[in-house]
Amino acid sequence: MLTRSRRALMGLPVVLIGGMLMLTGCDFWPPALQAQIEQLHSEAQQAAADKALLQNQLNAANKAKEELQIRVEDLTRVNKEKSAMIANLEHTIAAAREHAVKATKSHAVKSPEKAVAKNPVKSAAKPTMKSSSKSTSAKKTKPAPVRRATP
Repeated sequence: MLTRSRRALMGLPVVLIGGMLMLTGCDFWPPALQAQIEQLHSEAQQAAADKALLQNQLNAANKAKEELQIRVEDLTRVNKEKSAMIANLEHTIAAAREHAVKATKSHAVKSPEKAVAKNPVKSAAKPTMKSSSKSTSAKKTKPAPVRRATP
């Protein structure tokens, strides 16, 4: 029994040293494995650089998109304002044309009425002053030339 306990005591430090080596790890890497590790590290660094580049490009594209969206909104607003202005001007032109047409019609209608109204008065006054040998018919007058209103 004594020999067994001595052997157990002697084997215990060997087990402890082996356990410590296992916990601390080994710094020896086979050359092929070490090359693969280096390749993976370089690929990871390249992927990180590519990711950062793509992220910067995405941020720039988003910023450009926001600026263009603001510009589109401004242009849309200006377009609506100009459309309202055009509609207002078209309405004003239509009203001016109607007014011009009414004015030309009323001027054309008023001119013969005035001429007819003035001629009977003159012709009625003339027979009383002059002899009855002349006819008392009213002279026909030409209506005034019609002017077109330019908007």
